Amino acid sequence: MPNENEELQAICNEITSRQRYRAGPKRMADIVSELMSRRGYADLQSSAQCADAWRAAAGASLASHSVAGKIRRGVLEVFARNSAVLQELTFRKKQLIAELTRLTPDSKIRDVRFRVGPVD
Repeated sequence: MPNENEELQAICNEITSRQRYRAGPKRMADIVSELMSRRGYADLQSSAQCADAWRAAAGASLASHSVAGKIRRGVLEVFARNSAVLQELTFRKKQLIAELTRLTPDSKIRDVRFRVGPVD
């Protein structure tokens, strides 16, 4: 039968095992990074970088008739103004992927999906 000290030690051990906080203070950089990811600011920044890269990769003529959307699972969605632009983008797909990969190596774009849609 456990004595009083052993019981007290077991209770203290159980309490410390349930505590989930770190012993020391958090670094400010970690807090800001966590806040940015929770609020979606990181997505906005990567989306803006992706849009800039798309304009550079597509060139002025095609970029004025198309717009980059979101990246999902390594696939960039691009909206084209009409089917003629969509077909031209499809013809240049391999070149565009290579250029996007060169311009934004962090985004890990492995494919591009073209759709006819609104371009503002």
